[in-house]
Amino acid sequence: MTTARANDAPQRSGAAKRAFVALGANVGPRRATLEWALRALDASEGVRVVARSSWHRTAPVGGPVGQPAFLNGAAELETSRTPHDLLALMLELEVRTGRLRTRATQDGPRSLDLDLLLFADHIVDDARLELPHPRLEERAFVLAPLAEIAPDLVLPRCGVRVRERLAALGVPHEPTPAAP
Repeated sequence: MTTARANDAPQRSGAAKRAFVALGANVGPRRATLEWALRALDASEGVRVVARSSWHRTAPVGGPVGQPAFLNGAAELETSRTPHDLLALMLELEVRTGRLRTRATQDGPRSLDLDLLLFADHIVDDARLELPHPRLEERAFVLAPLAEIAPDLVLPRCGVRVRERLAALGVPHEPTPAAP
């Protein structure tokens, strides 16, 4: 998804910034939904998908027993939106797939889960958003796809590269994409 569009005019926060997003789904047409989400992000004003990982099949972490496996991936964006505006877009896309974010569904099955992992060098900690994502460095299902597109990205909280953190979790830096 490296195609540029004529309407890529910056909006809201000025110059484009680099952001990373985790994508996941474990109900419905998972792959089709994730591909749709990438296209929808890329088609949104002030957002361009510049890199994306393959899809990784992973077991659910937490939540009700017996829920289906997830497909997870990661994408690098260039955006002229603010972090809160990008998050609002991501939440809107989740809702369009039927996702409801409530305390009761927090760790349950998801038609689409979009998490803003990093946004340039921004540090945000408010009621709506925490950047860097608070559990980014603990989750191999996020780090493995991220390592495909940005293995040398330094994680701000621990100061190590994505591939090094993934190895510290006992996961080799080798893509393990899901079968088609």
